[in-house]
Amino acid sequence: MGRTLNLTVLVTFLALTMVGTAYSGNFNDEFDLTWGDHRGKIFSGGKMLSLSLDRVSGSGFKSKKEYLFGRIDMQLKLVAGNSAGTVTAYYLSSEGPTHDEIDFEFLGNETGKPYVLHTNVFAQGKGNREQQFYLWFDPTKNFHTYSLVWRPQHIIFMVDNVPIRVFNNAEQLGVPFPKKQPMRIYSSLWNADDWATRGGLVKTDWSKAPFTAYYRGFNAAACTVSSGASFCDPKFK
Repeated sequence: MGRTLNLTVLVTFLALTMVGTAYSGNFNDEFDLTWGDHRGKIFSGGKMLSLSLDRVSGSGFKSKKEYLFGRIDMQLKLVAGNSAGTVTAYYLSSEGPTHDEIDFEFLGNETGKPYVLHTNVFAQGKGNREQQFYLWFDPTKNFHTYSLVWRPQHIIFMVDNVPIRVFNNAEQLGVPFPKKQPMRIYSSLWNADDWATRGGLVKTDWSKAPFTAYYRGFNAAACTVSSGASFCDPKFK
């Protein structure tokens, strides 16, 4: 990480964990499986969700609600074993050619080699704001919490409540920042062996399919948007 986080950002983060409109947990109520047929599953009474990838298709889901600022938490357990060539994406996104987007992407690797956590921010259709990290644990052994704190002033990427990246609003310098378009939560598991692992040198080993990632512990302390109206605690704004 190599960068000391501003005290104001940390104070804001701590406050944000305590206020807001919270939605917790049931995948049946909060999400729709959008592609992949039987490869996406909601089970355990809506407390768990899984996505799978095989040679035919990957799978994905999206939130029923749109959000504009707040904190989004999700616990993930990533594809175990030889996950080279696979990408598990968990992100916020609006729609259209000038969309906004805030990304976690987990780039798989060969057995025993670490995942790469790829982060990016799109604003008004423009990205190229990537930063990558190695995690300090094996993300396939247990569930870990991946969080996005999105406010008009900044975006904070967190892993197990540890901030790993802060993207500040620098509109005064001419840098676009996502703050006007409501976004849904999306996740997908898909094959990207043309680039994901060592720049595409390591291909997906389909003999290890299906590849499966697991989700639980969804929570949104966030502003929701419906028919152009926003419903949230004013402290988020």
